[in-house]
Amino acid sequence: MRIGVIGAGAIGGAVAALLARGGHEVEVTARGQNLRVITGGGIRLTGGWGNFTAMVEATEQLRHTPELAVVATKAQDAEAAILANARLLEGIPVVVIQNGLNGISASIPLLPRSEVLGGLALYASSLVRPGHVEITTTGPSYIGGGPDPAARFAAEVLGLVMPTSVEQNFVGAQWTKLVINQVNALPAITGMSVQEVIENPGLRRIMTLSMRENVRVGIETGVRFADVQGLTNTRLRLFARAPLPLADALPLLMRRRMGTTPNQGSTLQSIRRGTPTEIDYLNGAVVDAAAASGTTASLNAAIVALVHEVERSAAFMTPEQVIARLAALGR
Repeated sequence: MRIGVIGAGAIGGAVAALLARGGHEVEVTARGQNLRVITGGGIRLTGGWGNFTAMVEATEQLRHTPELAVVATKAQDAEAAILANARLLEGIPVVVIQNGLNGISASIPLLPRSEVLGGLALYASSLVRPGHVEITTTGPSYIGGGPDPAARFAAEVLGLVMPTSVEQNFVGAQWTKLVINQVNALPAITGMSVQEVIENPGLRRIMTLSMRENVRVGIETGVRFADVQGLTNTRLRLFARAPLPLADALPLLMRRRMGTTPNQGSTLQSIRRGTPTEIDYLNGAVVDAAAASGTTASLNAAIVALVHEVERSAAFMTPEQVIARLAALGR
């Protein structure tokens, strides 16, 4: 099957490599040095799903009409990437794998004659260098939020090369994933791995508080959280009310699931590459949802501001600096 993958970074590169290994005819879009490396030597995938090099066709824009497309750019780049390839995406299922809450709603107006679906990637992946993607933690992907036949078709195709299933409560899954994505911001502020952040008691407490604020906003907006990585609607609601020492168990559990390979998180990866982060679509999505419901998310707003501060200064903060600036918020 001919499959187009728009964006060959940490997520898109992994998807493209696995599909090519599965025998599909894969065309990816990429830019700059990443494009040049993939054109010359393919995508090297290492880590949890094996070590191999997948030869794929690589271009700045799709040249061929695919039977299925996957959009895996950063959230802030999705609109431009979709518009650049919209002509070849007409009438086919398009899976938008994107962090945050607005991937589907933002993409539908751009692709009015396509079957737009949402995708959530629960594996940890790093773009080690141009053309080289490493899977640091394996995990499933979920597809939903669009026509059920198209979702089942896409899940069947992707499910043959990586764990993928249809999620009926896709909005709830997005909100649960948003809680999981709370691990990204503090590494981006400090330059530490996710595991190192969670091992620091002060930073772990801030992470716990930001997750609880996230859950509170979701509850206030009427969300029923979907079961993602063992986080259920019931468990998250209990987490939001539990005494803080007990609530700290959630990031510690996430730490154990990550294993020993340092997980930078996608936001820190962007900081290290000197590219804009997705923080406005992660913690910023919590802030926006709170504002829309007439409330506030002060800790998540402060975290967004600190990430942007690091983006501008290109200087990480010490744990002590972060704790001093954030510890009083979100209780």
